Amino acid sequence: MKNFFLSQISILLLLSSCNQRVDLLVHNANVYTVNENFDKATAFVVKNGRFLEVGGEDLIDRYKPTNVVDAQGLPVYPGFIDSRCDLIGLGLNEFKVNLGDSKNMDDVISRLMKHQASHDQKYLYGIGWDQKKFGTQNFPDNKKLNKAFPDIPVILEGIDRHFILVNDKALEMANIDELTKVEGGKILSYKGKLTGILIDNAIKLLDRIKPEFSRENQIQALITAQNICFENGVTTVDQNGISKNKILLIDSLQRKKLINIRIYAMIENDFESMDYFFNKGGIKNELLNVNSVEVNIDGLLSSRGAALKENYSDFPKYNTQLIINKDSLNSIAKLLFENSFQMNAIAFGDAANQMVLDTYNLFLSDSDDPRWRIEHINVISKEDISKFNSKIIPSIQPSQAVSQMKWARLRLGVERIKDAFKYKDLLDWSGVLALGSNSPFEKISPLNTFYTAVTRSSEKEDSNNGFQMENSLSRYEALMGMTRWAAYANFEENEKGSIEAGKFADFIFLDRDIMTVDMMLVPKARVVATILNGKIVFSNRL
Repeated sequence: MKNFFLSQISILLLLSSCNQRVDLLVHNANVYTVNENFDKATAFVVKNGRFLEVGGEDLIDRYKPTNVVDAQGLPVYPGFIDSRCDLIGLGLNEFKVNLGDSKNMDDVISRLMKHQASHDQKYLYGIGWDQKKFGTQNFPDNKKLNKAFPDIPVILEGIDRHFILVNDKALEMANIDELTKVEGGKILSYKGKLTGILIDNAIKLLDRIKPEFSRENQIQALITAQNICFENGVTTVDQNGISKNKILLIDSLQRKKLINIRIYAMIENDFESMDYFFNKGGIKNELLNVNSVEVNIDGLLSSRGAALKENYSDFPKYNTQLIINKDSLNSIAKLLFENSFQMNAIAFGDAANQMVLDTYNLFLSDSDDPRWRIEHINVISKEDISKFNSKIIPSIQPSQAVSQMKWARLRLGVERIKDAFKYKDLLDWSGVLALGSNSPFEKISPLNTFYTAVTRSSEKEDSNNGFQMENSLSRYEALMGMTRWAAYANFEENEKGSIEAGKFADFIFLDRDIMTVDMMLVPKARVVATILNGKIVFSNRL
């Protein structure tokens, strides 16, 4: 035993005398490694884009770095992972009319006309309107749109993208009339006349008239969105369901080093796209991971698109059909299971979550480590939450819980609201949570995600009086959900999500420690720098 210890000491002395050359040394830092033991450190070294060693100030004497960063006590965290984001949509918003702060339809019309005066488009696309900001629970109709824009199609995407308002010209071009029927969606009418509101699957009827953004527009959108992510400390995004062509565009841009952000891309539920990647065996490299399929089950509470077990409290004779039925869901699950692809189901309401959980448990009973995900989980009944287990990962968006709370109270009523946004209960049954922003419908800010997960309130509200605080997350759990657990949900825990030797050197500096500072100050925190592969991709101090 004595000889063993002497040999170990000899090795350490040899290592210390070598002064190995490395690319970067960071020291005098408050490092949250987020490793298995949640250890703290003060220094680490990076070589060839990966962490080489993590430890204390003694690393200064043992390595010869090309670059040295004295962090001056700043907190350092692993690069944040946004577990649900539409990266392309975030960037393409630059080409659309932002209606997010519109107060009424007159305001909407004014913004559209101002945009049209300078762009003279043959097609108008607006995003982000929210009827609750109009002072009503009811959807608007398209009368004012028809008067202002009688000759060009206008499509206005609601805040959650599960409902849209279009003018009569768009309806005419898409051949939608009072007799049109659609499974898994709604075409609203009043006194026999279409209002212009389309919900869930009905939106797809407009695909035939919506012009595709040019390749150049999409490239610029991805570059713009990447820069927004880096400014917010996001180094990996989980891109929600997109087509084969968009995934291949991302792949080509990454290979050309035009975009460098890491992307876990979900394939949309389209057989052409799925077949292509089944045959290809997915994609897995340092920047892109394609091995999952997103499947829509229902829509959001605010649009009454969530499939509930009982009718809506504020509309007792109304409920929502599932977008796909159980037989179809089982067929898709079987297909993905046989091809070893991860399934990510979008389920908002308790009826939708019940169906997904039953299907998942049916197919996953013989699988050791499938990690199939359920996205959103706005409402889940008591009898179903125990169906979660270590094989099923909840992927949730805390800021969505806050922004949807008023609608949830109206739609669910006093008793069922207790089943809404049960994040801590989900964690107890599953063991992990993946946290995301749901951008561009919510801010792509991990700091906002962290704050809303812990306080269950918005920045403008009393953080000590959040919604159903028994389901709030601790700071530790919130940070894990944006780092280590998020990486695990993507099958990427061996390469990212913590500051450990061998993993990608993706990390961020903040100007204050969100793990200890007063929670009211967390929204004021700012990203000092974002590092990807050991290289600066954003800094506000240059």
